Amino acid sequence: MTSPAPTLRPGDQLASTACATRVVVVRARADGNPVLTCGGNPMVPATGAPPAPTTSAAPVTLLGKRYVDADGTFELLCTSAGAGELACDGIPMTLKAAKPLPASD
Repeated sequence: MTSPAPTLRPGDQLASTACATRVVVVRARADGNPVLTCGGNPMVPATGAPPAPTTSAAPVTLLGKRYVDADGTFELLCTSAGAGELACDGIPMTLKAAKPLPASD
């Protein structure tokens, strides 16, 4: 019998098993635990993650960028770039756009 996956909270660090991508949860859903994948493989807690496979592919997940799900209720910050695409519940996550600054006089 397997125990259910722990609920993700802001500050949790996750790692990909498919590439070198590592992320930190910035905003999490209150209603449950989404299924996060990178490159089609589930993401795991960064503390027990196996070493990232080496690849020469161009990064798809960019260092320092924020990614959000389709509803904008779940947000990740990329702390290590990788070749895999982030997805939440099977739907690709999108790059979060910067908020425009107010005009100055």
